[in-house]
Amino acid sequence: MRTSTALILAAVLLVVNSCSPRAFDAAREEAKLLRRDSEWAEAASSGKDIEKILSYWSDDALLIYPGQQVLDGKAAIRPYVASSLSIPGFKIHWVSSKAVFSPDGKMAYMPATEELTAPGPDGALVTKQLRGIAIWQRDSDGEWRCVVDIANEQPTTPASSNPR
Repeated sequence: MRTSTALILAAVLLVVNSCSPRAFDAAREEAKLLRRDSEWAEAASSGKDIEKILSYWSDDALLIYPGQQVLDGKAAIRPYVASSLSIPGFKIHWVSSKAVFSPDGKMAYMPATEELTAPGPDGALVTKQLRGIAIWQRDSDGEWRCVVDIANEQPTTPASSNPR
């Protein structure tokens, strides 16, 4: 009787332990998120697959870029991406430096440096250095997707100290 009770107890503990959520591993998730972001940057840089580029944003993502209206949702982002990719000479690439996670590990933000090339007012290609913040959320399918994408131009001169 003791043996069967011990086996039942061991089986119950095994089931309960396997059902409990795994502890959040920030280092593993950061590597995963940086890899996903790098794949997204490569897809955007190659400019060949609009659907792949869009797949990295959530359906309700916000895009906040310099000189542009706020784009709210993939339905608004899709024509912007398609239009950008159709501009001769257009090129974008970015590199994110780190991921900072919410305490529950369901959201993260990542700062990035970006380079954007497009024709200027005279038609000549102009390359701008941007800085950005992307806010990511783990989607219902377990995949990380960007929910807010913000960028602005880097300052052209070093910041001066602000004497008080």
